[in-house]
Amino acid sequence: MADGALLSVRDMTKSYAGVQALKGASFELRAGEVHALVGENGAGKSTLIKIITGAVEADSGLIELNGQAVTHNSPRLSRSLGIMAIYQQPALFPELSVAENIAIGLEQGGLWRRIDWRERRRRAAGLLAQVGAKINPDCDAADLAMPQQQLVEIARALGADARVLIMDEPTASLSEEDTRNLFRVIGRLREQGVGIIYISHRLEELPVIADRVTVLRDGRTVDTRVMSEVNRQELIQLMVGRELSAVFPKKTVAAGEVVLELRHLGCSETGVKNVSLSVRAGEIVGLAGLVGAGRTELARTIFGLTPADEGTILLRGEAVKITSPREAIECGIAYLPEDRRRHGVVLELPISANMTLASLDQLARFGALDFRREKQVAADYTRRLAIKTPAIFAAVSTLSGGNQQKVALSRWLITNPPVLILDEPTQGIDVGAKSEIHALMSELAAHGAAILMISSELPEILGMSDRIGVMRGGMLAGMLGRAEAGQQEILALALGHDLTERQGPES
Repeated sequence: MADGALLSVRDMTKSYAGVQALKGASFELRAGEVHALVGENGAGKSTLIKIITGAVEADSGLIELNGQAVTHNSPRLSRSLGIMAIYQQPALFPELSVAENIAIGLEQGGLWRRIDWRERRRRAAGLLAQVGAKINPDCDAADLAMPQQQLVEIARALGADARVLIMDEPTASLSEEDTRNLFRVIGRLREQGVGIIYISHRLEELPVIADRVTVLRDGRTVDTRVMSEVNRQELIQLMVGRELSAVFPKKTVAAGEVVLELRHLGCSETGVKNVSLSVRAGEIVGLAGLVGAGRTELARTIFGLTPADEGTILLRGEAVKITSPREAIECGIAYLPEDRRRHGVVLELPISANMTLASLDQLARFGALDFRREKQVAADYTRRLAIKTPAIFAAVSTLSGGNQQKVALSRWLITNPPVLILDEPTQGIDVGAKSEIHALMSELAAHGAAILMISSELPEILGMSDRIGVMRGGMLAGMLGRAEAGQQEILALALGHDLTERQGPES
């Protein structure tokens, strides 16, 4: 065991169907330390975590906890040793109460034991108080927002006397305020001596929260650094193994005709009200706003998932009525949703089938799918988008997040849509994959696509947009040109401030 290490992982290897996921990776965690684990999608982070938690058996390597070797690891054994994981999508039972969710795995006894409900609620309330969560233990987990669900999972980990806590992309779906609260909770856990493995693609938050950082690349440990001694650019270079010339490779394209226009669009079901905007051929219009501002709801209305009940949608100047996704697709509108795992891809299906779901009519001959043609198209887009996979017939569930996003995007690219709506196109993926998707967006715009991009990351909004619309309370608070837009201007509109008052009469 390395001196002072709470958890030590040495020379870990693992292969899947001939693909080497880990090639001798090593990692160590100290008590009371927040240790960031970073790397591109496919670098081996998920596999390493699955081995530590006992979900996957390594081909070779050694795990030690407080100097004692962990053999024949399993999820049950790792939990009994105090190793807990909290994933990007919290694993709570929605139909059970918060107290019941916290009790699962903590309470001892047989199936027919008598339950002390008062003690269960008291214990849950105490654990929630420790993490600063103002949550009623009797409320259903289904009624909790994402940040609250994460706090419930942290409370459960505390109840299980977690010594090692793994947090996988914990802030991917959180607002800035929720992120700050989560960091306060992490600070308390650190003071209690809990070792935290922190996985995130948001490199800008690592100096705030992490003590050290380990970089994985192609299944190997590249380096471990003290966080205060490494900057963002050095981390990116370690992750990708090369200089990353531009995360936002925006190309200047002359905007063409108006392809998509919204006039006073509204949907009472989702709270979208009186939205008017346009997107031209070759243009990327970014849509910014705080969580709950109505950005995703607007996208779903345009795509017919929650049809508009007021206003007009025009395509190339002609009014269209869209009451379903089928009608939207027939009009040439493609939509890449925010939650790719639930709505963007079908995890159990192979890559080839996922890619062609929106273009089956084009690939059919005499009413039957031409499998040879499907294979050719899938192979072509796998190559064009540099999707890392051993075969196009592999299940999408085997791919990294960035490669899943590329599969979801390719499904629509095959249809060559004139309008492309992208909701959080790079959420939860690494900087290398982000750069590739941004380059692809620029290429599509250069070929005349009209792109409406929703993003919670202001650098992405500012780096990729020709114009920026800011949503607030289901309405469009304002539009900004690329030259006039900055983080302060976007946040001012998102918060309901008057830009003319902020900037003065001369601006």
